[in-house]
Amino acid sequence: MSHADDRKIKLFESHQVRAEWDEDKETWWFSVVDIVAVLTDSADPLAYWRKLKQRLKAEGNETVTNCHALKMLAADGKLRLTDVANTEQILRLIQSIPSKKAEPFKLWLAQVGSERIDETVDPELSIDRAIQNYRRLGYSENWINQRIKSIEVRKALTDEWDKSGVRRGQEYATLTDLMSKTWSGMSTREYKRHKGLKKENLRDNMTNTELVLNMLAEVAATDISLVRNPQGLSEAAAVAVDGAKTAKAARIQLEKSTGKPAVSASNAKTIGTRRLTRQLPGKKQL
Repeated sequence: MSHADDRKIKLFESHQVRAEWDEDKETWWFSVVDIVAVLTDSADPLAYWRKLKQRLKAEGNETVTNCHALKMLAADGKLRLTDVANTEQILRLIQSIPSKKAEPFKLWLAQVGSERIDETVDPELSIDRAIQNYRRLGYSENWINQRIKSIEVRKALTDEWDKSGVRRGQEYATLTDLMSKTWSGMSTREYKRHKGLKKENLRDNMTNTELVLNMLAEVAATDISLVRNPQGLSEAAAVAVDGAKTAKAARIQLEKSTGKPAVSASNAKTIGTRRLTRQLPGKKQL
């Protein structure tokens, strides 16, 4: 499970929600009772959760079946077993809670679902939405252009993996890790730890230089794959390594020329994104 430093109290408005980071699964686990307390204002959230759990089990709800327990710090200062759920499970449970406080979440889920359906009909919408989100978060236009290009480059590579018979999921992750380790010297998990990340997307926390080097690895792997036509995971892995070696050579040369590492510990909070400012009524922009 996680280290002690990864056991956190998450603030939800004025309420506290206990959470714990699972480093192996790269997942946050949240206390279900605490979520229930926030959304229902129940005098006895534990009793409320027990009744809700019984009802959902009777309905055949798999979310409840998949919930498990972790030891979390209780109000008395002791570690006690507590029912926990990941983000997806929590969002599913929210849909089953009849509460005014839960209604905004339900409306948001409906909106997100509608947007995703629209994107399957018109994939360009997802790109437009991504650009707007990056702008809202304060990324520079130059960085956004690089990031959008990296999505296109990644898609070309995964198309080659599909042609090679590489399975989505674990085998994709294996090849991605292999390429990252080859060109940067770190696996994906090590790279994220180096940047102080947990659930965040690694590429969203790369500098322009890192994005370009990562794209070079993927472009090279794609071009090599088109020539070699690998079949199966092992052959695709050999191609992935050779492609990543191109980026490794570029990284080493760049580091020799600049005298500083190309792989940065910086993340989205520190890589020089534009800081959004608020326009206050009657005030100049701060």
